[in-house]
Amino acid sequence: MRITLPNLLSIWRAEFQGYNAQAFQHDVLAGITVAAVALPLALAFGVASGATAAAGLVTAVLAGFLIGGLGGAGFQVSGPTGAMSAVLIVLASRYGLEGVWMAGAMAGVFILLLGIFNLGQIVNFIPSSVLAGFTSGIAVIIFIGQIDNLLGVKTESAENSLVKLGNYFRFDYTPNGYAVALSVLVILIMALWPKTWNARFPGSLLGLIAATGVTVLFDLDVPVIGAIPQSILLDARLLPSHIPWENVPDFIMPAFSIAALGAIESLLCGSVGSKMTGQKIDSAQELIAQGLGNIVIPFFGGVPATAAIARTSVAVKSGGRTRVISLVHSSMLLIVVLALSSVISKVPLAALGGILAVTAWRMNEWGEINVIFQRRFRSAVASFILTLCATVALDLTQAIILGVGLSAVIFVVQISRIKVVMQPVSVEKMRQEGYEMKYAADRIVVVYVVGPLFFGTVNLFNTALEALNGMQDVILSFRTVALLDTSGVEALESLIERLEKGGRRVYLAGLNDPVRTYLDRAHIIEHLGEDRLFWSAYEAIMAADRYRTEVARKTGEYQTIAALAD
Repeated sequence: MRITLPNLLSIWRAEFQGYNAQAFQHDVLAGITVAAVALPLALAFGVASGATAAAGLVTAVLAGFLIGGLGGAGFQVSGPTGAMSAVLIVLASRYGLEGVWMAGAMAGVFILLLGIFNLGQIVNFIPSSVLAGFTSGIAVIIFIGQIDNLLGVKTESAENSLVKLGNYFRFDYTPNGYAVALSVLVILIMALWPKTWNARFPGSLLGLIAATGVTVLFDLDVPVIGAIPQSILLDARLLPSHIPWENVPDFIMPAFSIAALGAIESLLCGSVGSKMTGQKIDSAQELIAQGLGNIVIPFFGGVPATAAIARTSVAVKSGGRTRVISLVHSSMLLIVVLALSSVISKVPLAALGGILAVTAWRMNEWGEINVIFQRRFRSAVASFILTLCATVALDLTQAIILGVGLSAVIFVVQISRIKVVMQPVSVEKMRQEGYEMKYAADRIVVVYVVGPLFFGTVNLFNTALEALNGMQDVILSFRTVALLDTSGVEALESLIERLEKGGRRVYLAGLNDPVRTYLDRAHIIEHLGEDRLFWSAYEAIMAADRYRTEVARKTGEYQTIAALAD
């Protein structure tokens, strides 16, 4: 369990050690640049979440102050994101904004608990193909959700994106030509705007300004954002006195989806930022900050937030290094809310649709997708396609469960390969190693086990060892056995019991620490004794030979064997 305040203070001290006026100047300029990038995205993601543009702005402002100030890394910038909006739009269509707020606050509690109990590493067990699949699925959801804005129409809401997409093929609507033209204008500007210029002036902001200017100049009849309150405390917000406690069970799974996405996005963003800056992120503290921020934001009318890779990347590339970036970014957006709300109200929704269409395309992990398909990794392709389809047709939680489940099954099948090689002892090889066999070498056999010994391989293991004739001492070399489970232990116990009933002995060689610990807990080591455990098969052969020689001397068998050898 993490104690937040002392840990946060130590993070702050390390972050601002040696901080000076020049570093502050870099952070301020980076914060202003990030605000320019965040403004159009905040407006767009607010609308894309099923809320309002104002809700997106409020989220960006509060996330920058709260999460940025309390986070586990100074370079992280949080706010509304495209991935989160894809989850929220479905939630909003089912439960309305009240459902979004409730699920968001509950998700904040879940994320907070992940941070307090330092459980953020769970996300490391999600395969990259699954992450790429649900990211692409989210991109599809975002694009489908913006078709209304791209066409300048208003169609009925639907249970999921596939149903929504199907509704468009009824053609019971008339596209607004002006809206379509504005959407195309924004898309072209963003697509053609040089990437090297984005750090100074983002193409999305230029597209937003151009589309708004054209709309106002020619007085175009297109849907616009509408009134933006000059406040970060919106009239439409979650009120403590109006929390629908009786409906809390209905929001558990949606909240889990939001929490899972928030944790994954934030930690992935932290990983990317760490590579760019060389600074480590405190994952637990970051999740605590994300949790606290998302608990508070709904009570101001905002939507769930998470760390944003695009904004964080811009912050780092602009020369910023500390959380001053996030605070300046939020301060600039707050000034926009207070001073420019009347201008923002005239932004056409078609412009936001164009921004989100390009964002949806760019958020696909094309590099990872190319690797998966070009190299024909069949298991990764299957996981990617299943997760993508499940994300679009079902929801994020089910998609991740299905994707991880399929990956786990494929992994088990792939590692369920074991090779058992039985090799008799060579007198000549032992002589070359400097040891002269005294007992009959054919009474000792070395069994090399290559691969994991678990429930998926025990049948192959048992079948291979049925060939043992019961007249030989057995040395089991486990040097390449990295995994052992209860099924493997039971198979080993049965083998030992069978051989010992025939008067033979079993030796173990090359045990790694995890396997040795497992066998120790199963009392197999206690049963065999430390004198039958060896680092190498060579040492075990010598021990087995000496033991049998000693027994043979006591019984008179040794003279018989020696005579036969002569």
